[in-house]
Amino acid sequence: MSTSETKRKTIAIDMDGVLADVETQYLNWYEKEYGTRPERESMLGLMECDALPNGAIAKFLVTPGFFRTLPVMEGAVEAVKDLMIDYDVYVVSAAMEFPLSLYEKKLWLEEHFPFISWKNIIFCGDKSVIDTDFLIDDHCKNLDNCPGKPLMFTAFHNVNKDHHQRVNHWNEVPDLVRDLTHVRQKLAEIPSVKNIDRPRW
Repeated sequence: MSTSETKRKTIAIDMDGVLADVETQYLNWYEKEYGTRPERESMLGLMECDALPNGAIAKFLVTPGFFRTLPVMEGAVEAVKDLMIDYDVYVVSAAMEFPLSLYEKKLWLEEHFPFISWKNIIFCGDKSVIDTDFLIDDHCKNLDNCPGKPLMFTAFHNVNKDHHQRVNHWNEVPDLVRDLTHVRQKLAEIPSVKNIDRPRW
């Protein structure tokens, strides 16, 4: 088996909508600001910028404190710790789109994921530069350019997308990633496909 097949695989994980429950934050902040709470169902299938009335989301994304107080996605902490046993895990966020978020995201990670080294945190503008074996993200614009295996984390804005393998909850992720890794390793051991020039996944 080649060195590329035996070394530790790498996983890039998005923050907003994957590690952080941005949907709940949108609803909480909308209720606080406007005195009414939209139904989650009303957001399904809508682009993020159009998911709430009054241009609220665009406003929230540039409001101090929004990213710092995001709830943690259920099961994320435990699943990431589990993955780190066998994989090199990186947090990757396109934070440059909202420069105010940079320091807030850093503090948020220090609070909720203190076991992730600063060396494994990547704030960027374009995720197409990320070259990991897996990418867990909620946006197809990032997953479409993934050179490894893209996993689409379910979010209100992607419920009608179906061209990437979907995960609905963090409790699905560790076993799925390990299963996919195992399948890839087994394929690499088959002589008839071992030397075929193929994509990473």
